[in-house]
Amino acid sequence: MHLAYPAVLAVLLFSVGVYGVLARRNVVLVLMSVELMLNAVNLNLVAFDVWLRDTLHAGQALTLFTITIAAAEIGLGLAIVLLVYRTRRTAAVDGVTALGDRHEADDPAGAGPADAEKEQAAA
Repeated sequence: MHLAYPAVLAVLLFSVGVYGVLARRNVVLVLMSVELMLNAVNLNLVAFDVWLRDTLHAGQALTLFTITIAAAEIGLGLAIVLLVYRTRRTAAVDGVTALGDRHEADDPAGAGPADAEKEQAAA
């Protein structure tokens, strides 16, 4: 097997992932693009491990660590996305500017905290 085939496929996957991270506004699509990038790295690790005929299979061991880290990243990322969506009602990257609570200065209508409580009680 030539090393060029998996390397070109990994470059294509990584490029699509970078484009997805830079061009998308939806957080879930950004997380999927990060996963594509990590899978491209995994493909390179396994391909070079096979090509070098490593007796310790270090590339495959590193791939297992990368898969574990990717699973943890997706779990935490989706939990954060769900929490942000519940509070802000948007999953857009541009809509989330700060992770803190909204202050009176952030409210464009000038409504105070009492007005916000009335709106929540009415809903």
